[in-house]
Amino acid sequence: MTDSSSAYDLMYSLPPIGGNPSTRPQQTNPGSFANPPRIAPGVEGALTFSSPDTPGMPGVSDKTAWDFMPEGWELKPGYEENYETADAWVPPNDFLPVTQLEFARCGTITPEMERVAEREPHLTAEQIRDEVATGRMIIPANKVHLGHKLDPMAIGRASKTKVNANMGASPVSSGTDEEIEKLKWAQRWGADTVMDLSTGGDIDGCRQAIIENSTVPIGTVPIYSMIIARRLEDLDHASILQMLKHQAKQGVDYFTIHAGVLHEHLSLVAKRLIGIVSRGGSLLAKWMLHNQRQNPMYDLWDDICEIMREYDVSFSIGDGLRPGGLADGSDRAQLAELCVLGELTERAWKKGVQVMIEGPGHISFDQIEFNMKLQRKLCHGAPFYVLGPLVTDIFPGYDHITSCIGATAAGYHGASMLCYVTPKEHLGLPKKDDVKQGCIAYKIAAHAADVALGIPGTRNRDDDLTEARAALNWEKHFELSFDPDTARALHDEDLDVDTDFCAMCGHDWCSVRISKEIQEFMSGKSEDYAWDKAKKTLPLTAEQQEILEKRGVLSPDQIHKLASKVKQEMTEDQDKASCHSDYVAPEEAQEMQTSKQLPVLNQKQ
Repeated sequence: MTDSSSAYDLMYSLPPIGGNPSTRPQQTNPGSFANPPRIAPGVEGALTFSSPDTPGMPGVSDKTAWDFMPEGWELKPGYEENYETADAWVPPNDFLPVTQLEFARCGTITPEMERVAEREPHLTAEQIRDEVATGRMIIPANKVHLGHKLDPMAIGRASKTKVNANMGASPVSSGTDEEIEKLKWAQRWGADTVMDLSTGGDIDGCRQAIIENSTVPIGTVPIYSMIIARRLEDLDHASILQMLKHQAKQGVDYFTIHAGVLHEHLSLVAKRLIGIVSRGGSLLAKWMLHNQRQNPMYDLWDDICEIMREYDVSFSIGDGLRPGGLADGSDRAQLAELCVLGELTERAWKKGVQVMIEGPGHISFDQIEFNMKLQRKLCHGAPFYVLGPLVTDIFPGYDHITSCIGATAAGYHGASMLCYVTPKEHLGLPKKDDVKQGCIAYKIAAHAADVALGIPGTRNRDDDLTEARAALNWEKHFELSFDPDTARALHDEDLDVDTDFCAMCGHDWCSVRISKEIQEFMSGKSEDYAWDKAKKTLPLTAEQQEILEKRGVLSPDQIHKLASKVKQEMTEDQDKASCHSDYVAPEEAQEMQTSKQLPVLNQKQ
């Protein structure tokens, strides 16, 4: 008899296999099709966790932050070919490191790096230090915020993909208390950082309250506060530096500075369908046109770096000319600005300041890889922080979905952090449930990218849930899910008894139950996940009831029955649920499933 596996091997061949996202011994998947990881030090470390390059994509930069050292640092003789190490450099005699980048260049592992290693178990503290030193990773941790509740984290392609949530009071809606509630809600649903984009109300007090209550890094766009109580056209250099200093002293962990929008770029947006959609970019464009001067953020770059270094505020160099529609994606204006962002990255590294780069918002799916890898080339591997990208423009109200599709591709092709989009994008200020929906959509994108990249351990929870599903262990199934309340509520909407089938197939048609019964398979037979009998579930919690109410498909009476588990037709006998057709006559089981609007079994068509 022919060996079936050998026969199939002759029919197809797998691509090169990279890392494996699972550390569990039981699996049949061969591993990730991404590139094998190469972590710092060394130039080759520029490919950390990465996708194979489609032909024609921009290559990897041959430079890192080690190529842009501050003035006064001297390279020791004999290290000309091995300069990407702390041993190769001698800082000035009076030099004291302040930023995470400077500590890494000195070879020091900071407490923040050690904490990141605890949170990124696939990396060692030494690897994190070396990735920070190359500029491919940042640890946004303002020294002031560290004195509050900040739990240090890392953004970089060697680490897991991160998610940012935007919030902030507007001139027409919301206030400090509501924004604090949204902050805590975003943290609950997995936001790794939060940007306070307040443009109305008590902006300063709101920012201070968010920083003091946040365990995640906080970012801002300081120009919003710079123009409060003054005409935009009157903004001057002194006011810019004063506000940056103020927010740095408050504890902001990263600033979005739109310094790459130059006066000479403005003519490039004239034919765009939607012009400049970045608030910061449009404000600075108006300032430049009115004053006929260069972007003040560009002119003040070295001074801005000095302020940010003092408090270890990281740059999120803004993409002020990002496209706001597919028709404007990857145009000359966007890419001209990206070239300047590469220059600004080099200058910030020379000042010892950590850098990440902001990326495009509306890009058709076919252009995502190019955009990710062009940034990798021009900005020498500095972490890429992207909004979406949205891959279509015609689904307002669902842009958390249109964008998380693009975000998954962006993460796989090189983005380090994904800025969430909520259902309210383009329509209004997100409310609490919008924040949840945006966070979950982007946790899906980030996690999917990490699994595809083969980051060790990222698929373990998926495999655990698969095994619980194979065993038809509902409680374990819900426990391992990202949102257990929603999973339980949706299950109980149709069948509020934990049986060895679900309402989609019913007992007789359940493939998972049938596979479990076939002795040759291991499916569903793990002792760690096994369970003995069907059982009633507990009453729905208030949150689970709310989930079902929002679905808009149940009557108040139906919700009440689910919440209180008032079951007249569903009874129990010796802890065995009577809707389980192993324990009742087939006719009775069929009648019960029909009454619950389940698939009718064994009927002639």
